[in-house]
Amino acid sequence: AEDDEEIYDKMACWCQTNDKEKTKAIADAQARIEDLTTRIEGLTAMVARLGTEIKNLEKEVASNQDSLDKATAIREKQLAEFNAEEKDLLESISALKSAVTVLSKHNSFIQMPM
Repeated sequence: AEDDEEIYDKMACWCQTNDKEKTKAIADAQARIEDLTTRIEGLTAMVARLGTEIKNLEKEVASNQDSLDKATAIREKQLAEFNAEEKDLLESISALKSAVTVLSKHNSFIQMPM
């Protein structure tokens, strides 16, 4: 009977200690679950907000790319026009230089007034 009482005391002590530990572990786990649930809800809201933001930014990028493409086309057209005009003007300058040279050879006898 003494052995039984000793075993009973050990079991009672183990149950009380184990009960306290398990109760605390359960409370800690429940608190963690609440924290994680709150965090999940916050992150879910953030995902939705960022998803909307991404869609808006994708539209903005597409619009900006379209504007850039149009501006690039305009600048390429302006460059082609400039190059054509520059070529024409350089040819005109060259022709005028040649004309001045030819005229100065033929009219070298003409004196300039003083």
